[in-house]
Formats: sequence, C-alpha cells, structure tokens
Amino acid sequence: MTSFVAEKKVIRMRVSILLLILSVYSALAWGLPRQEATWAADSTSKQTIEAPDRFQPKHLILPASLITLGAVGTAVDGMQDFHLFSRRDSVTPIRIDNYLEWGMLGWVFLCDLMGKEKHRWTDQLFLVALAEGLNAGMVQGLKHTLHTTRPDGSPHSFPSGHTANAFLGAHIAYKEFRDTSPVLAYSGYAVALFVAGSRLHNNRHWVADVVAGAGFGILSVELSYLIYFPIRDALMRKADDRLVVAPLVNGRGAGVYLSLRF
Repeated sequence: MTSFVAEKKVIRMRVSILLLILSVYSALAWGLPRQEATWAADSTSKQTIEAPDRFQPKHLILPASLITLGAVGTAVDGMQDFHLFSRRDSVTPIRIDNYLEWGMLGWVFLCDLMGKEKHRWTDQLFLVALAEGLNAGMVQGLKHTLHTTRPDGSPHSFPSGHTANAFLGAHIAYKEFRDTSPVLAYSGYAVALFVAGSRLHNNRHWVADVVAGAGFGILSVELSYLIYFPIRDALMRKADDRLVVAPLVNGRGAGVYLSLRF
C-alpha cells in the first residue's frame, strides 16, 4: 500500500513537471514573431513563394490545451474519465482501431486524389515522417516514464498512441486542404474521433489518455511544419541548379539518378 501511494505521488510530480514545461513553452512560442518562410523558385528569377499555412505560434494553443487537460485528468485521483460515463467490466472489442492507427498516416495522400493540396506529395511525405518521429518520441517517452495503468490493468496508459497517430494524420490533411476543400480538411478528424472512442470502448485508455493523445498528434504536426520547411528551403537555396534528380530505368532494373555539382 505504501509503495502504491509513493508511486502515485511520483506520477503527480512528473505530470506537474510536464504541465510546467508545456506552460513555459507555450508562453515563449506565443511571443515569437510570425514566420514567413520563402524559398527561391529558380536561380534566374529568384521568385519567392509565401507559405501562409506553415507554423504560427497560435497553432500551439489547441494541442497545449488538450495535453494540459489530459495531464490534469491523469494527475488527479478519479479524474481519468472526467466522470463522463461508467465502464463495463466486459466488452466486445473493436479491432479496426489497430489498423486505422497506422492507416491514418496515409490519409493526406488519399485526400490528394480528391482535392487540391497545399504542398507537393514529396513535402507531405517528409512532413508525415518527421511528425511521426516527433510523435513517437514524445508519446513513447511519456508512456515509459509515467507508467500509468490502463483501465484493463495493463501498463503504459498515458497518453494514447493510437489516438495520437490518428490525429496526426487528420491534422496534416487539415493543414493541406483547409483552404481548398473543407470537407477533406475535416474528414480525418471524424476517423480520429472514432479511433479515440474505440480505445475507450475497448477499456484500453482513460478519457484523459485520448485527450492528451490528440494533443500530441496535433503538436507533432505543428512542430514538423516548423522544422521541415526552413531546412528544405535552405537546401533548395544551396543546391539551386546544381542538384539533379531523375528516374533511371534500364534492362537491369530501375532507380533514381542523383547528381550534385560542387
């Protein structure tokens, strides 16, 4: 009993530290100047292209709020489910959430087939990969640091990785299509909410877990937009017309030809 109480105190302390970090980070980000990223379209005209839907400090408000709400629910005894419903001891599990968790990472590419995206599919591919790396680091790091217990008694409850991945895919689609197709932009959120609900139904997560998971998924996307485009733009300016990338097909196979003139 004593060890259980001590463990709960450690969890509260760690979540409190998380809240403090989030609060400081959000406050600092809010004070940053708005980023207006540009890049050289070619070496002769030097045209610039603005990217109005890239990272802005205000974009951190929603994910920071969701993560904070989930962390508070986890830290306070009896608040994991926010008193929204009573759980059943035995349920018929929904299995599709295990597939949608990863399938949602390709949601933006499916939307590309039906609407006009903001960025090229190659940029989207890098954004998804970077966001997933950030998301996995944050979510799995917290899972194995806090060691919270799931409703079914298994470990590593907070935050929900399934929900985080689902909202990651949904939020990238939102950023790519919100100016051209609102239906496509918001469609991914419906699927992500279904994944979150299935995690609750299956007794695999508390409400606090899925709320925070949604926040981490959205946050990872915003951070990927913040990190990726400045790096890409710098490489584009440096490479200029010295970089040549072309498909290569011959009798022995296929590949990619890459040439960089120094």
